[in-house]
Amino acid sequence: MLKYLNGKMNKGFTFVETLTAIVVFVLITAALFAGITALFRNYRYSWQMSAAIEEARRGLDTMTREIREAGPGEDGSYPIEKAGDNEFIFYSDIDRDGEAERVRYFVGSTDSKSQTKECVTYFKGGVCSVSFSDFLTGVLKSAEVKVSVEGDFGWSREYAEIFADGQSLGNICKTGCWDCAGSWQGTVTFDVSEQAADGVIDFTADASTPVDPFCDWVEQNHSMKVKFELSWTEEIPGAENELRKGVIEPTSPPVEYPSRQEKISILSSYVRNISPIFEYYDASGNKIESYPARLSDTKLMRVFLKINVDPNRAPQDFELESYVQPRNLKEEY
Repeated sequence: MLKYLNGKMNKGFTFVETLTAIVVFVLITAALFAGITALFRNYRYSWQMSAAIEEARRGLDTMTREIREAGPGEDGSYPIEKAGDNEFIFYSDIDRDGEAERVRYFVGSTDSKSQTKECVTYFKGGVCSVSFSDFLTGVLKSAEVKVSVEGDFGWSREYAEIFADGQSLGNICKTGCWDCAGSWQGTVTFDVSEQAADGVIDFTADASTPVDPFCDWVEQNHSMKVKFELSWTEEIPGAENELRKGVIEPTSPPVEYPSRQEKISILSSYVRNISPIFEYYDASGNKIESYPARLSDTKLMRVFLKINVDPNRAPQDFELESYVQPRNLKEEY
């Protein structure tokens, strides 16, 4: 139908024209919305990357400063306790309170822990035992026990046989020990990965018949006192890309660093390293691959991090690198 307005013919929009206009408007609106959404996502991702890089940078700066000040533990421990590819344990007075803390930096799904228990016997040729249980929170990778004794071990017939879950691990103090030493001696380390896999392990020390109960150090008139230090490494689900820091304050007396008192904080959740986090070099600048040479020969360390909030999108990994020389490990040239 034609209509006349002010003497002119005016034709209204047809249904098809109206529908076309609506579709065009919807498409333009959708495109604008998609563009704004993509822009917002890119901005958010860039912001997250910047925040993650700055967080990791602060963590790296703190780490290198604390490693530089590494020194002996309050219990006399060597400044470096462990020098792994993705885990470094050392002693340093990080809070400036005059006492060195045990500091652990580690990345990945593995975690290292330890527990210590002691037992004593007052009988001639006596037996004593300890039990560790419910110590695993993940899947065990490896475990070892360091055993030390004190007591009547002055000659070759005076020794102790060590058992784990009823299986003999070996003897301790057949040589090199003495009667009533007044300190731990004869230390031997045994691999107990098989026995510890279920999270429960029982240790027994069985003294030979000539071991007599007349020593008087801490425990009166005892024949044997035994210390079991169980250490293990386990897989921790959900922590594959986290840079973590663990700190243990020393206790006294006696001076110890109880693993149960370790306080752990997360420094970054976006570490994407395939290569090692930590590398170790000797006084000549040669890279140290073997262990335990890393403990005794390290004079320079490289710390290397790759950071990325989402590896499936650009930009690529952001790399952070630092070299640090622990001052108390320097050599005079």
